[in-house]
Amino acid sequence: MKRVVFLLVSAMILTACSSVKVTTDYDTKVDFNQYKTFAFYKPGIDKAKISSLDKKRILRAIETELLAQGFTKSENPDMLVSIFTKSREKVNVNQTNFGYGYGWGWNPWSVGMNNNINVSQYTEGTLFIDFIDKQKKELVWQGIGTGALRTQSVEKKEIRIKEFVKEIISRFPPGKNK
Repeated sequence: MKRVVFLLVSAMILTACSSVKVTTDYDTKVDFNQYKTFAFYKPGIDKAKISSLDKKRILRAIETELLAQGFTKSENPDMLVSIFTKSREKVNVNQTNFGYGYGWGWNPWSVGMNNNINVSQYTEGTLFIDFIDKQKKELVWQGIGTGALRTQSVEKKEIRIKEFVKEIISRFPPGKNK
């Protein structure tokens, strides 16, 4: 029984760590149906403090998602796409108490209390994807994805980046899921 509980808790923790939390912000006065074409905004992308390899992975993933939504990449776009990244170190401390005795809660007659403390450290990454109206030169939509980044193989890193981008871009344009 303890093994089943441990496996379920472990699965929930791993699932929680692999998810991407997404928030969006946008200009409510903008008609997003006017945007049909896009291009990348190089000056903004150059400021992102990540490796050029990760920039390429992110831009490829954004392009794939936008093309899948019916947008077209263009030399004369309606909107520009830029990115920004942040990261910070996080620490998780989990305490589990397993024991046996009589009834629930504190019991002065319980025997063999087992107190386990698990500490894990990871990097939490945040990816900002900005859509800028090219004509007005104004930010019209921003998607922000936050989630755990683990030291991974190249293949797993690419999968994680695609997951981040897909979750963020799936919220664009605003109101499409209504």
